[in-house]
Amino acid sequence: MEILIEFQENLLRSVTNDFRRHLHQHINWGQRMIALKGPRGAGKTTLLLQHLKFDLHQPANALYITADHTWFYNHSLLETAMEWYKMGGRLLIIDEVHKYLQWSRELKNIYDGLPEMQVIFSASSALDIYRGEADLSRRVITYTLPGLSFREYLSFVAGVPLKSVSLEDVAAKHRELAHVVLEKIQPIPHFRQYLQKGYLPIIVEGEGEYFPKLEQVVNAIVDVDLSYISSYNSGTAIKVKKLLAVIASSVPFKPNISALAAKLDMSRDSVYQYLYQLRDARLLNVLSAEGKGISTLQKPDKVYLENANLIYAMTERPEVGNVRETFLLGQLLNAGIAVTAPAAGDFHAQGFIIEVGGKNKKADQVKSYPNYLLAADDIEIGIGTKIPLWLFGFLY
Repeated sequence: MEILIEFQENLLRSVTNDFRRHLHQHINWGQRMIALKGPRGAGKTTLLLQHLKFDLHQPANALYITADHTWFYNHSLLETAMEWYKMGGRLLIIDEVHKYLQWSRELKNIYDGLPEMQVIFSASSALDIYRGEADLSRRVITYTLPGLSFREYLSFVAGVPLKSVSLEDVAAKHRELAHVVLEKIQPIPHFRQYLQKGYLPIIVEGEGEYFPKLEQVVNAIVDVDLSYISSYNSGTAIKVKKLLAVIASSVPFKPNISALAAKLDMSRDSVYQYLYQLRDARLLNVLSAEGKGISTLQKPDKVYLENANLIYAMTERPEVGNVRETFLLGQLLNAGIAVTAPAAGDFHAQGFIIEVGGKNKKADQVKSYPNYLLAADDIEIGIGTKIPLWLFGFLY
């Protein structure tokens, strides 16, 4: 166990408490088994290490391990947990559990066989924790960590802490909220940067390295995470990346499944399957009409990349309307707000019909609806139902 303890200590020395992700305060850290899901690069590892170092003050009975450590070449997860328990361990933090083949069964055994042991683990967004080979649904509480909101980005990169707001407050108090922000910073230049290179905390490692690192994240999700979880092979991965490229260049993408299947040389069912697997892996967002439901055999009305940074990374000339809609849909979904495709307008969320556009956008398409909002880009202060697009980045 000494090698694992030394590995933990080396990691903890470099962890700072300068910035905490919004999710940290919403986690019930007292649960016996906690799962933390999210895309690569979102900060799951840092969040876990911050909890260990600054909330718990590195207790002697807590151990952080990562499931791809060489230790697991000749040790099982269950064996490790039992050995740690015999040494007085009562908390086991397991990073990237999806890289361990029998993760579900052995987590269940740890939970049932070591009732005094708390387990916190992180996993790829693509992992369906409730459909593992062992039933964890009654044992685990799951939280999802998305990429940075625009509000978090301002705190993380510009050092400007601001509070999150509800969609109802954005609709009712947007002028007041915008003035609070403008007293501290001019948001629009930062918003432009955030849309291109700001969704993942890896931005702190250097702006010039952001797109190469983002490409590495996408490749790792498709080539590694989905190969663990959905048995992707190299041929499948190439087709999936082509599918992402098609969606990135669309305005936005209204899928023609038959055309996609022919273009990518795969069956219609495979296209459906890959669309929803990429959604679960947090590379896509799918939008369906209200009441339609979501099924892996049902065509979504629209498909977007999960965040605007992916558009800039995958296309030479991003279409501005696609960037705006991608940003807004992502912020709404990451805030836990259900979104559907309305008959008119772009999004239907919490009773509001939202139309997205530039500063001169008119309400012609949605003005017949009693609760419509215009999310307008390139404005600092809104008026009436016209709200600055950047302010929707304060929802979480």
